[in-house]
Amino acid sequence: MAGPYQHNFSQRRGIQQRLNPNVAGPELPLRLQRLSHISWSSTYRQQLKAEGKSNNTIKTYFCGLKKFIETPLEDEEILTASAYEQMPLSTLHARIEPLNGRIDIWYHSISHLKSRTVLARMAAVAHLLNWLGLNMPDWLIRPPKGKTLPRTLTGRELDLVISASKQSENPIAEPIVILLLDTGMRVSELCGLDLHDIDLAGKNARVVGGKGNKDRLVLFTQNSVEVITSWLKIREVRAHPDEVSLFVSRRGKRPHPRSIQKMMVKLSQIAGLPAKKLTPHVLRHNFATGLLERGADLVSIQRLLGHSSIATTRMYLDITDQTLREVYKRAQALRDTIEEESDEN
Repeated sequence: MAGPYQHNFSQRRGIQQRLNPNVAGPELPLRLQRLSHISWSSTYRQQLKAEGKSNNTIKTYFCGLKKFIETPLEDEEILTASAYEQMPLSTLHARIEPLNGRIDIWYHSISHLKSRTVLARMAAVAHLLNWLGLNMPDWLIRPPKGKTLPRTLTGRELDLVISASKQSENPIAEPIVILLLDTGMRVSELCGLDLHDIDLAGKNARVVGGKGNKDRLVLFTQNSVEVITSWLKIREVRAHPDEVSLFVSRRGKRPHPRSIQKMMVKLSQIAGLPAKKLTPHVLRHNFATGLLERGADLVSIQRLLGHSSIATTRMYLDITDQTLREVYKRAQALRDTIEEESDEN
């Protein structure tokens, strides 16, 4: 197996370039050459938006890239904030060329982080390099993925959480908890709901610009409709006059996902549960797991969760082959029952 020091021809050329600046290095792709003088950050942000990346994904990418781009080589000065933001595309291309050693220093500086964090940052760097016509070095080993699926709450724990939301002094606590449990929405999607997105008569809501900028329909239970109806009466006197958000904070403005996560910590205290055990994502996971246990098919769960791939849904639910067989048997039994009733009629 080739080791990190067994370089091919293009890698040797990169080493030669470091030793001799007259050796030509990789150039910007033709599609980017006309933009070479423009700030990399604004150009790359626009590229991510064009690819349909969500605002959260874009924020995560830039957060992961910052330390990599700022990593200094020997005798280099530390980048200022303005130099980082305004760096021309051509300068960035030369700066992060994978064979000048910067990426190796950066990689070792993040090696103490959790596998999931390292993988996310490597994915951000790989995407940027690919966009610039460069390649991620194959000697940088990606750490193995660890299972980080949240543990679902038991029926008794759910009862405690719902009871805590009703006892809470925050009037949005109960509708937030119920909607997370009944719809499986992401907390960012829930905070992004506007009044015109919901249809109480039709018992549904349109999630606009979800993850990957994909719109989808989520369904309400009768309980969802009732708690929303009760909340709307409070909203009338609480919301800022020009606020269109379904949920509003005590200041009358759209709540931030982080504020909902903090609210969950307070609810866990009221319910007598460890803080880490109750998060918006745990409630979303409970929604999906409950559907599976009640016999819902994976394609329907995938659509309700807003996953782009059914493989994601399977990993999300940690579905074993045995579970798949059980779902299949339930579906087959239901089909046989329908056929028998049809024959009788």
